[in-house]
Amino acid sequence: MIRWIRQQLGFDPPHQSDTRTVYIANKFPQHGHYIPQRFADNRIISSKYTIWNFIPKNLFEQFRRIANFYFLIIFLVQLMIDTPTSPITSGLPLFFVITVTAIKQGFEDWLRHNADNEVNGAPVFVVRSGSLVQTRSKNIRVGDIVRVAKDETFPADLVLLSSDRAEGTCHITTASLDGETNLKTHYAVPETAVSQSVSRLESLQAVVECQQPEADLYRFVGRITVTQQGEEIVRPLGPENLLLRGARLKNTKEIFGVAVYTGMESKMALNYKCKSQKRSAVEKSMNTFLIIYLGILLFEAILSTILKYAWQAENKWDEPFYNQKTDQERNSSQILKFISDFLAFLVLYNFIIPISLYVTVELQKFLGSFFIGWDLDLYHEESDQKAQVNTSDLNEELGQVEYVFTDKTGTLTENEMQFRECSINGIKYQEINGKLVPEGMTEDSPDGSVPCLNREEELFLKAVSLCHTVQISYDQTDGPGDPFSHANGFSPQMEYYASSPDEKALVEATKRMGVTFIGSHGENMEIKTFGKAEKYKLLHVLEFDADRRRMSVILQKPSGEKVLFTKGAESAVLPYTTSGEIEKTRVHVDEFAMKGLRTLVVACRHFSADEYQEVDRRLHEARTALQQREERLVEVFNFIEKDLELLGATGVEDKLQDKVQETIEALRLAGIKVWVLTGDKHETAVSVSLSCGHFHRTMNILELVQQKSDNECAEQLRRLARRIKEDHVIQHGLVVDGASLSLALREHEKLFMEVCKNCSAVLCCRMAPLQKAKVVRLLKTSPEKPITLAIGDGANDVSMIQEAHVGIGIMGKEGRQAVRNSDYAIARFKFLAKLLLVHGHFYYIRIATLVQYFFYKNVCFITPQFLYQFFCLFSQQTLYDSVYLTLYNICFTSLPILVYSLFEQLVHPHVLQSKPALYRDISKNSLLSFKTFLYWTFLGFCHAFVFFFGSYILMGEDTTLMGNGQILRANRQLMFGNWTFGTLVFTVMVITVTLKLALETHFWTWMNHFVTWGSIAFYFIFSLFYGSIIWPFLHTQDMYFVFVQLLSSGSAWFAIMIIVIACLFPDVIKKVFYRHLQPTSTQKSQMYTNCVAIGDDFIALQPLSRAKNQLGKISLLRPTRESDAWTPCAVTQRGKTPAHGWAGWWSE
Repeated sequence: MIRWIRQQLGFDPPHQSDTRTVYIANKFPQHGHYIPQRFADNRIISSKYTIWNFIPKNLFEQFRRIANFYFLIIFLVQLMIDTPTSPITSGLPLFFVITVTAIKQGFEDWLRHNADNEVNGAPVFVVRSGSLVQTRSKNIRVGDIVRVAKDETFPADLVLLSSDRAEGTCHITTASLDGETNLKTHYAVPETAVSQSVSRLESLQAVVECQQPEADLYRFVGRITVTQQGEEIVRPLGPENLLLRGARLKNTKEIFGVAVYTGMESKMALNYKCKSQKRSAVEKSMNTFLIIYLGILLFEAILSTILKYAWQAENKWDEPFYNQKTDQERNSSQILKFISDFLAFLVLYNFIIPISLYVTVELQKFLGSFFIGWDLDLYHEESDQKAQVNTSDLNEELGQVEYVFTDKTGTLTENEMQFRECSINGIKYQEINGKLVPEGMTEDSPDGSVPCLNREEELFLKAVSLCHTVQISYDQTDGPGDPFSHANGFSPQMEYYASSPDEKALVEATKRMGVTFIGSHGENMEIKTFGKAEKYKLLHVLEFDADRRRMSVILQKPSGEKVLFTKGAESAVLPYTTSGEIEKTRVHVDEFAMKGLRTLVVACRHFSADEYQEVDRRLHEARTALQQREERLVEVFNFIEKDLELLGATGVEDKLQDKVQETIEALRLAGIKVWVLTGDKHETAVSVSLSCGHFHRTMNILELVQQKSDNECAEQLRRLARRIKEDHVIQHGLVVDGASLSLALREHEKLFMEVCKNCSAVLCCRMAPLQKAKVVRLLKTSPEKPITLAIGDGANDVSMIQEAHVGIGIMGKEGRQAVRNSDYAIARFKFLAKLLLVHGHFYYIRIATLVQYFFYKNVCFITPQFLYQFFCLFSQQTLYDSVYLTLYNICFTSLPILVYSLFEQLVHPHVLQSKPALYRDISKNSLLSFKTFLYWTFLGFCHAFVFFFGSYILMGEDTTLMGNGQILRANRQLMFGNWTFGTLVFTVMVITVTLKLALETHFWTWMNHFVTWGSIAFYFIFSLFYGSIIWPFLHTQDMYFVFVQLLSSGSAWFAIMIIVIACLFPDVIKKVFYRHLQPTSTQKSQMYTNCVAIGDDFIALQPLSRAKNQLGKISLLRPTRESDAWTPCAVTQRGKTPAHGWAGWWSE
């Protein structure tokens, strides 16, 4: 019973054994002692809350914040003891903060629920009760037989049972899992491959036994037991039999598979890192500052309590005639009285901790996040996708990034290969209008004529069109048909699928040039050379492997001659060539590589009858060997692939996304290091890194690859470290593969990190999804604790995205997993530059000033309260009315800082993008450094002293400043009592802190003007209204007619002006002094804010009063004064319609 309860609560996993038994179609055995295993359902969950746990879980997370927990304690203290202020002064702001934050976080989680529901509610077909039934993805159970059609993704991890092909094979692409776009072939066991109909599947008696779920995408161990006519047939199952959730079915009409891992137990889900609450560096700084202010608060409360008892040591102050103690008070415990007084002072000064800081920050983040979605520069017109914000808690973190970890396939590249150049027999060729043309020549043959190829060119094209593992798909409704029936080879329904994108690009290129691969059937391969069909018999395929870095095919020509075609990397083929234009080809390959092209070298070898017999015999022996099969195959392959005749080389471009190189260079200038983490091959990854500017041609490329042991890895790392020290002037780039990385992280983390940090760029290839996350965690937890950002487009990037401080998903071709689990989503990599350099810069300076300003204005608020206790014998008399205490942070001073934090721009967005180095000015949380924090705190104390003692000196003693210019009246005490004095201090404070923010504002909009001057006006109007009426629901009316009486004196107005000027004038002098003598890079760049040059595709700023009328027809702008009210208008590109509304307003 206890175990059942624990399982229901989630404390025990549903499976306890090391293996799981899956009965296909859920045909469980009938004997009584069988106990079914419990498996997870097929739901994918990326949300954080449910309807049941939202309130307790959200409240727990919110009260982990120091300020919220502190105000809860203060509120409870006010309820329990007699305090100077009402519990409402703490309870109302606390309730407001908690409610607003809960609504914001609930809304964001609701969006995640919607995304989950879209995936979990996707329609799928399963075999149940002898028929094909449509249901939802979340309803799939382990043991269900699922049907998947062409181009659909697999809804769970399935063991392949059958396909529309007689041999039971299917082809899939795992681009969304491991980034590889090549086509992979998967197999069904022969006993189930024949079950191609629902009726035969229903009668299938089979059981799958396999390991429990694990995250490794490439490992699967199991067996299937099929019962046929009372006989049990056992077949092994491996990765080639498992279809992973998230992979996509290609080149196959349909398949049937049995679900073995579902939902959060699928390999894709297990590669997701557990969601954790991400907290920005600014929030951590806020907590540190709050602890310091809590220390100040405790110090003031303890000091006031001690001074109170020191003062009351004299009897005349302990029990004056007008305040006699009761017997209960005289006999009460001194310790309890001390604690009670301490708590009362704590409540009196508690507003030094700004509770409204959190709600203002939450509002700023939530409202500010809309600007990313409204930014037209982050809108991708072709796909009709705008930038998306999944969580607004990390906006300012975009301005603090030090490391960017990016995927390659689909993130840096478009996932498309294009043939560019080739070298044949020492001559370079280009493709012009589908024809091979030697370099330097133009196409001269008339359209429609058959080009004439010499022997070398024709042999080269035939080698390229035959040396591959490409397969062809014909879109037919009647069935697969015979591929050779498409004799012309130019059927519009024909589509190539290749084991690598290079192969597909090369076969498509030879097709355009006249040598068309028609298809393969069994042992035969057919090509068409300018209309003439040729059939070749495929004798052997020498598969590609990472050590040889080449692949070969042995064919029998129509003439009966045996020939070997080989293609591979330059270093893997050229050393084995003995004839052909070797040196010229080597030069051409280097030239191709300098252009960033992916190169392959093509060669051939002709066998005599005796030579082929020897080759065939050796291959058969190696492939049937039970011991050391891999080593023997390598030996035979090396024996075959020698004495080659060089035919030429190819240059294929992996098409990069637009402006990738410029984006990486901008990030580098901004002081951000870029690491590329990819699951792709070593050569492919290096080639793309070179072409996208991640690696420079002048960079010294270091390699940590193919390490076999810890000692070997450590020795290589030491060699690299020595080499970096010796060549410290040269920039270095590091290439690491997954296997070597595992060794390096096992025992040599520090050495590995030392090498990495001294490299300008790092490339990690052959990375498993969790390895990507480990690399990010390694940098995150290093002593410097840099801020990291991860960006990717596939499910294989989800762990990395969740691990980094900031995760960005690319809305690419590999599904939506990365987007759903990211913090931000953009359509193209190039948008990352503006997201960081502009939006990140703005968000950080805004929130940094917001945080400092809040502490400053609360020090100004509470310090006079503390000083006042010295003048009232520490009687805990409040200086301000309770209504003022409650509304100071909520109404009187809240809107100006909120609007500032939404619209402030220290530098024009165009300047920030053109000068990425300005990003360095705000790096490492520089605007929230301890030095800056101390400056704002010191400034707050100084202003508070000026408020208090300025008011005291000017209004407290000089009787000529009383009333309406009169010298002295009998009711002087009534006119200038403590409420009048406190109101004067409060009035000066509200004006000063508001104007202080105005001094900090560089970018003025009509909204800034409205809330700045409107807040001051609202304070005066409210105070007049509040003090002019006797409110029946208030117990006391201390402020009745006080404000009117105060403002009726011209002397009071004079005092207000003198005090405000005395506070702000030194600040103005300081700003002018520093700006002219020690300007920062940002301040130097602010000169561009007033007058932005009008470029070919840029429209500068203009005054708001003319923006609406002239937005669509601006041709020239004149520079205006900085004091004008400015608003950004739409930054439009040539040919685009000018933007309107909020989207245009922010399109800068």
